[in-house]
Amino acid sequence: MRIGKYVIEFQNKPSVAEWSAVAGKKEGEGPLGKLFDMVIEDATDGKDTWEQAESEFQKTSIGVLLDKAGIKDTDVDVVYAGDLLNQCSGTGFGLRGYEIPFSGVYGACSTSVLAMINAAIGVDSGIFRKAISSTSSHFCSAEKQFRQPLEYGGQRSPTAQWTVTGAASALISGEKLQNRPVIEKAIIGRIVDKGVTDSANMGAAMAPVDVKIEP
Repeated sequence: MRIGKYVIEFQNKPSVAEWSAVAGKKEGEGPLGKLFDMVIEDATDGKDTWEQAESEFQKTSIGVLLDKAGIKDTDVDVVYAGDLLNQCSGTGFGLRGYEIPFSGVYGACSTSVLAMINAAIGVDSGIFRKAISSTSSHFCSAEKQFRQPLEYGGQRSPTAQWTVTGAASALISGEKLQNRPVIEKAIIGRIVDKGVTDSANMGAAMAPVDVKIEP
């Protein structure tokens, strides 16, 4: 049901039954490093391109999720997933080996939550029993996509930030589970243009209250 204009309240409170997070080397060296299910030291993950590596990260994340949940891909009704690449190609190639109906989602850095909201809506309505939300990004493929390829050797701006190299997935279930979080409400926001023109300063565009727009 809707509460006001923006808030969705889920009647059946879908459970976040299981989750997984696969991270790159830089993320593994940070304060959350020990909390990831897997840290992949090789940024290419044994592949020939950054884009192929990103696909492999997402494929691995969903594989870890299924293993942790003790289920097969055929037990899942749908996966909502996306990435930062054109036409969600990282996700498409990453998930093609799974027997799960796929719905692509693109919301830039909100993709993980947007995918989870879509999964929760499907499960709460009773259309799906189990749904996966998943997303991936890769620092090198994101730089190539939105700014300049790293091979170009351009100087990084003082406002430049780092896109995560990694992937995360969650299993959203209609079952009532012990000791698992539930999704009670969600908000799908509207677009607010703060006039940020610095393509390197992602923080100012996404969290203008917390980040100075001017360097």
